[in-house]
Amino acid sequence: MKGIVLAAALGVVMGGMSGPASAQMSDGKIKIGVLSDLTGVYSDINGEGSATAARLAAEEFGNAINGTPVEIVVADHQNKADVAASIARKWVDAEQVDVIADVPNSAAALAVQDITRERKRIFLMSGPGAVDLTGKACSPYGFMWTWDTHSVSATTARALVAKGDKSWFFVTADYAFGHSLEDEASKTVKALGGTVKGGVRVPLATSDFSSFLVQAQGAGAKVVALANAGGDTINSVKQANEFGLPQGGQTLAGLLLNINDIHALTLPVAQGLIMSNSFYWDMNDETRAWSRKFEAKTGRKPSMNQAGVYSAVRHYLQAVKDVGTDDADKVAEKMRATPVNDMMMKNAAIGRNGRVFGNMYLFEVKKPAESKGAWDYLRLVETVPGKDAYIPEAQSGCPLVR
Repeated sequence: MKGIVLAAALGVVMGGMSGPASAQMSDGKIKIGVLSDLTGVYSDINGEGSATAARLAAEEFGNAINGTPVEIVVADHQNKADVAASIARKWVDAEQVDVIADVPNSAAALAVQDITRERKRIFLMSGPGAVDLTGKACSPYGFMWTWDTHSVSATTARALVAKGDKSWFFVTADYAFGHSLEDEASKTVKALGGTVKGGVRVPLATSDFSSFLVQAQGAGAKVVALANAGGDTINSVKQANEFGLPQGGQTLAGLLLNINDIHALTLPVAQGLIMSNSFYWDMNDETRAWSRKFEAKTGRKPSMNQAGVYSAVRHYLQAVKDVGTDDADKVAEKMRATPVNDMMMKNAAIGRNGRVFGNMYLFEVKKPAESKGAWDYLRLVETVPGKDAYIPEAQSGCPLVR
């Protein structure tokens, strides 16, 4: 690539005096860092599967763009914002990483957003969900790909309130993501004439939900909304069934459920749950074909987060190829100007705030008798166009939109 070769040559001539923007090209690689949860509650829906998804995207380009090799590196942020920030700084300042991708955990993502904004590096978010990432904390280099706390919670809340489930109680993961998920669902419930009877905040990676579920049971709300994700959702759903909440007439609402969660819960436990996702492996021939490639490498079907990593990395690499350089400003401009078209999304626009306006899909978890086999878990109820699923960019609070 001319832009990359030129930058590398200039770096030699100037004796390393060039700033961060040119340093990213000095080793003659396009380096993508997948920063994820490899061992914790989000490792199943992100983790090594996200790294696999990024590699699948790079493979479509022959692991090189115009002769410049693409390298994928991976690290574990341990669901700690300070660890995520430390890795991001090291990657950018010392290891010439051009792009950071994935980053489940909104607190970690907010920390990385600050660093990538300051250092002018592309940030491809597929794991985090806090709306602030495309709102007041938006970045000209930040792209939020797969979902956010508004799209998943509002889509699910609208469906449940429409069928008469109007009183809600929240069991919420006690950090930025959970708070945002509860807030977005609460606003939707209230706007539709429902009520919120209370809630409880739960530490991340809690194994025993009994005391929190007792409070939910005693609140008398029709819906017990689980504003959590991954292993926390799996544990809370299992224990809610053991405590008899569904049997007592309360509706469990997983505000962020993934196909992996249903697989772990099994259909006898998860049947009837309503969930909102931006991707399901069995949607069409394209999603099935790509998911077979993913499963061949991982032994599992992909979550929407993992599919989102693939889509984001693919779109980024295509933009680099089109503009002939990995300069962050030029690539970000090209990414925003080009609708996303791949097996996950069709003609999805990207807002000035970095929000990718792909469709959301409302699903109901099948009964065991309806499933044809492993991973055949979801029945499509409704398709929600991206323009309706997400907060309009003009209302996002992002300074770049004003």
